Amino acid sequence: MYRFLEQTASGYMTRTVRTVRRDQDLLALSEMFENDDFNSYPVEDDGQVVGIVTKFDILKCFAFTPNQMLPRYHDLMSRKVGDVMTPEFIYVSPDTRLTRVLQIMVEHRIRSIIVLDGAQKLAGIIAREDVIAALKATAKD
Repeated sequence: MYRFLEQTASGYMTRTVRTVRRDQDLLALSEMFENDDFNSYPVEDDGQVVGIVTKFDILKCFAFTPNQMLPRYHDLMSRKVGDVMTPEFIYVSPDTRLTRVLQIMVEHRIRSIIVLDGAQKLAGIIAREDVIAALKATAKD
């Protein structure tokens, strides 16, 4: 378990990350979620991460109140990622300790965290499954 304390995001993050664009529609995004079985995607504009979009962001589109009528499915799914993404996102650097990554995930109840390098470019993404794998791997000692 002590080895876990020394581990960083770079050792367990996914380096090849699929991203989406702001102008992509939600129907295409939902198909990506279905095919990839991911929970979130970084949103990039000209090589810069500008937000994150999750399955929950799509679900929020369908939430309604007595004051809001539920629009048709295809009307909602034609909306753009930029309309529903979260522009203020939490990120870590490759050298962030996994103990901190775990703390952030628990505190904010998030499934994955974007990893940005020193130039604020996408370096990877680290998910709950990656942290669990690290815990398991370091517990073998």
